[in-house]
Amino acid sequence: MSEARGSISGHRNEHHTVFYGLSTCIWCKRTRQFLEDQSVEFDFVYVDLLEGQEREEAIEQVRCWNSAVSFPTVVVSDNQCVVGYKPEKLEEALGL
Repeated sequence: MSEARGSISGHRNEHHTVFYGLSTCIWCKRTRQFLEDQSVEFDFVYVDLLEGQEREEAIEQVRCWNSAVSFPTVVVSDNQCVVGYKPEKLEEALGL
């Protein structure tokens, strides 16, 4: 996994979804796989692969939703946040 940022296309694109994770985190990998398996369109950011100001900005974005700055953090439509590997909460937030 070499990309720090990117987008995954999917047919479930009703919500603007952003996944923040760490490239080495098993719970992040499971959360991303869940989103892909559900064909959710989302942007991803692997904070540990960013550097300098870009990394600081990503951490601040996560902190706005999750004061502990823990991963994974998934932001749905800029009004809901799911922290950790919680498929049921993701299904609810995404209307799956």
